[in-house]
Amino acid sequence: MGKNEFLTPKAIANRIKAKGLQKLRWYCQMCQKQCRDENGFKCHCMSEGHQRQMQIFGQNPHRIVEGYSEEFESTFLEHMKRSHRFSRVAATVVYNEYINDRHHIHMNSTQWATLTEFVKYLGRTGKCKVEETPKGWFMTYIDRDSETLFKERMKNKRIKADMADEEKQEKEIMKQIEKAEQLMPLPTTESGQPSQVEPPRELNLEDGVKIGFSLGASFKPVAKEKLGAPASKVVFDEAEEQKYEERNPRNNLKRKESGGGKSTLDELMREDEKKKEKINRKDYWLHEGIVVKVMSKVLAEKGYYKQKGVVRKVIDKYVGEIEMLDSKHVLRVDQAELETVIPQVGGRVKIVNGAYRGSIARLLGVDTDHFCAKVQIEKGPYDGRVLKAVEYEDICKLA
Repeated sequence: MGKNEFLTPKAIANRIKAKGLQKLRWYCQMCQKQCRDENGFKCHCMSEGHQRQMQIFGQNPHRIVEGYSEEFESTFLEHMKRSHRFSRVAATVVYNEYINDRHHIHMNSTQWATLTEFVKYLGRTGKCKVEETPKGWFMTYIDRDSETLFKERMKNKRIKADMADEEKQEKEIMKQIEKAEQLMPLPTTESGQPSQVEPPRELNLEDGVKIGFSLGASFKPVAKEKLGAPASKVVFDEAEEQKYEERNPRNNLKRKESGGGKSTLDELMREDEKKKEKINRKDYWLHEGIVVKVMSKVLAEKGYYKQKGVVRKVIDKYVGEIEMLDSKHVLRVDQAELETVIPQVGGRVKIVNGAYRGSIARLLGVDTDHFCAKVQIEKGPYDGRVLKAVEYEDICKLA
């Protein structure tokens, strides 16, 4: 009996049946033929064309299966790169999207018998990040594109260079401090008598101006600049000031009588503070993990005005994803519509701007008249340093 003609109802019904996806076990990859039922697949296996293809397969089966496996893997990853490049997605979802193409490489022709084996293989080879959950296997594509890797390497290189410059600067300062301590005379001798301090020398210039300087004078404790204030306003730690006065009473008296004086080390430390302030003072201050207050009146209708939330993610430096503390809703708000939150005394804060940007500190006190606070750094290269006048805008409560 001949085949049905093109426009007969039987031929149209056959084309409709063959249009969709069929069962995988009735597909022949060597012949690239899809059968609709078991009887059709049995008849196909007995055909002369299939027997010739199986003879070719029998000559080198390992090479053919390996070729199909490589092609299946590359096309599967290419689909995942295009559709789910930056997201965590279920493996079954990706596979169902992949097999929508009728001409794809079928899994029964590869070295993997099940999708689970294939997912585990991708995890072992580091091509995807896979994890098993009660809802099944989930995958995250690992981008290994050359351009992306190059950008990542350049970013890491810049970060390392900045850290190296900062460490080098810190080492230079420590060397200068150690050198000054070695040159500093002892306040008392073994007999208990105060040591003799060399009187200041004077240098007479032609215009009659006299410049006085002293050799071996003790240096004053390191000064700390007031964040957000002019560079000329310098605030010293009270404890360090008291220790200095107890250790050098004569030098301190002479400084008071002469109207004050500045050592070379003080000037170096002030210059270092100015450089840090200039480098770390930015027009953006959002950090992950801090508590902020929403001040947007546009969101007042929805009940978010003056409500507090935690910054979960920073987008493009100026926009934050805020998880509200009360409702647990997540909002995207610009930093211009946010405000820092000051905790109770003793609470932990993060310095979000200024010379010590990024450091973790503890709140020691609040000056409501001058809108500033006193904090002590707890983590970072400046551990233990006390800052007496930090602006409210430069510190924020940690979640």
